[in-house]
Amino acid sequence: MAKQPIPPTIKFVLATMMINAIGFGIIVPVVPRLLMELSETPVSGATAIGGWLAFTFAIAQFIFSPILGNLSDRFGRRPVLLGSLAGFSLDFFVLAFAPTLTWVFIARALSGICGASNGPAQSVIADVTSPEDRSRYFGLLGAAFGIGFVLGPAIGGLLGEFDHRVPFLVAGCLAAANVVYGYFNLPETLKPENRRAFEWRRATPGGALKNVRNLPGIIPISIVYLLWQVASLVYPATWAYFAIGRYGWSELMVGGSLALVGMCLATMQIVALPRAVARFGERKTATIGLAGAATAMLAYAFATEAWMAFILLPLMSIQAFVHPNLTAMMTRRADATTQGEVQGYASAIMAIGSLLSPIVFNPLLAFFTGPEAPFIFHGAAFICAAIIAYAALPILIGMKPAAESKVG
Repeated sequence: MAKQPIPPTIKFVLATMMINAIGFGIIVPVVPRLLMELSETPVSGATAIGGWLAFTFAIAQFIFSPILGNLSDRFGRRPVLLGSLAGFSLDFFVLAFAPTLTWVFIARALSGICGASNGPAQSVIADVTSPEDRSRYFGLLGAAFGIGFVLGPAIGGLLGEFDHRVPFLVAGCLAAANVVYGYFNLPETLKPENRRAFEWRRATPGGALKNVRNLPGIIPISIVYLLWQVASLVYPATWAYFAIGRYGWSELMVGGSLALVGMCLATMQIVALPRAVARFGERKTATIGLAGAATAMLAYAFATEAWMAFILLPLMSIQAFVHPNLTAMMTRRADATTQGEVQGYASAIMAIGSLLSPIVFNPLLAFFTGPEAPFIFHGAAFICAAIIAYAALPILIGMKPAAESKVG
């Protein structure tokens, strides 16, 4: 069956995600230098601070994801999404001029609140697509993020060569432009008849779990979702610190490596993901991606030379199969009135993973590269991530493929 053209609304969401990824990716290569400057510590100390910074972001996202998801079910996707995008812009400008670590933490908390917009963005796609098409469009969403992440770190690495504050200013301007773009181009996708009253008891992480826990198959998917989120975040949590410590890379090299990662992930999601889903279905495709990703993490733990990190990219990029399919499987458990709630619940799970990963991976890396380490081993965090990813495999394999179909 021929593929249908991409609807204009989804094109906007894809463009928005790409612009957001550019803004996010721009700052990744320079965050370690900013933390080293403000804390007056070496890279091992900045690694530990970076973990708590990521934790601050994640706790804010965990609390606000169900709130924004429920608000989008009440008031529509458009106002929630645009408000969140505006908050992102403010976050980057605060980081650009932050005089102390306290201001950096305040900015990251604001970013976490606004980062809870992931649920409403995914709900837009669920509103305008059929269940059979969602894995494809969620794959394109990931690909758009990947393309943005190709451009962002490369730009950030280049700008960071001049001054590590400049990328934050550029990211803020891009985010502000995205708000203007969305104001004029994003229509409302939630029909009035599908809206429901906002209830605080449903707008907390516990309330969201209580309301969705009886949906068929939601608990196994949730467990896999959580384990995968924790494991996959080893890269954003530690890569810049890992690369600086193990390979001695500059901001330019860190940005270039992340750009190459984004290129590989985007290619995999655009080219290989639709074909894999068409042949194997959502669950089996996610299983293939999860197994390959876990193996890549284990290999990175022992990649002692820089060329090894690049050789492993094709294996690592198969992780592009995981998140879009898990998200598509989760949307099948919701109807038109609860997509926002379920996506908010999914975002809350992702936030829990974001809470756990920095307090596990960053301290591991900081300890095994610090002065008190019994031996220096930069790959400790990757071994831990691989174990977590492998633990999710039997659960995913044993899940019933209820309501799943292959995409032709």
